[in-house]
Amino acid sequence: RLTRWSDVATADENSGIIESREHRRQELRECLEFFTGLWNERANEEPKSDLISMLVHGQSTRDMDPMEYLGNLILLIVGGNDTTRNSISGGVLALNQFPDEFRKLRRDPSLIPNMVSEIIRWQTPLAHMRRRALVDVEIAGQSIRAGDKVVMWYVSGNRDEDVIENPHDFVIDRKGVRQHLAFGFGIHRCMGNRLAEMQLRIVWEEILARFKEVEVVGDPVRILSNFVRGYSDLPVQVR
Repeated sequence: RLTRWSDVATADENSGIIESREHRRQELRECLEFFTGLWNERANEEPKSDLISMLVHGQSTRDMDPMEYLGNLILLIVGGNDTTRNSISGGVLALNQFPDEFRKLRRDPSLIPNMVSEIIRWQTPLAHMRRRALVDVEIAGQSIRAGDKVVMWYVSGNRDEDVIENPHDFVIDRKGVRQHLAFGFGIHRCMGNRLAEMQLRIVWEEILARFKEVEVVGDPVRILSNFVRGYSDLPVQVR
């Protein structure tokens, strides 16, 4: 159900996942109803260490508006699974498009941690994020006024030719690769970044231990979205 709600929250109406905006609202109402039930359960219990219990019993969050509650849940559901699974698929695709890098990885599995960062940079599972300016500022000659809404294209920054050498190539031993922008920057940097890196590292350690080849055997089908950079289908054969 979490995966379904994640897909519904980010899907385009023409994606085949939802039929209309009302369809999206209906399924997300079901999501809210489910988690409202958990909220009510936690409210009648002693405080625990899980997130919902902390929200229920927190002084600044106990009176949270239901839609704000849903927004926080969707943020965690999407960020907690969608980005990682699309990075796993993106890594498989990258190693097939750059087979010399897979051979390099086979020779030296100690490159896995660095490769994980390169996968996240190369894939950039969330293409952008929006912010609202709090004060007037000028960046690279562009004036931004307080209250302006700004779209930050992480995928563009991660392919910046002025900063990254051959940015469209996938290079598993790239120097300084952890300076990518896929996790955001500053106070809004993704709080799950270390979890995502750990998940990807373990996946590739297990793949290398179990299989000699991971071959893409058909064209990837990309998700119809300008926000989520991922795949609805990626046929793979392992042996």
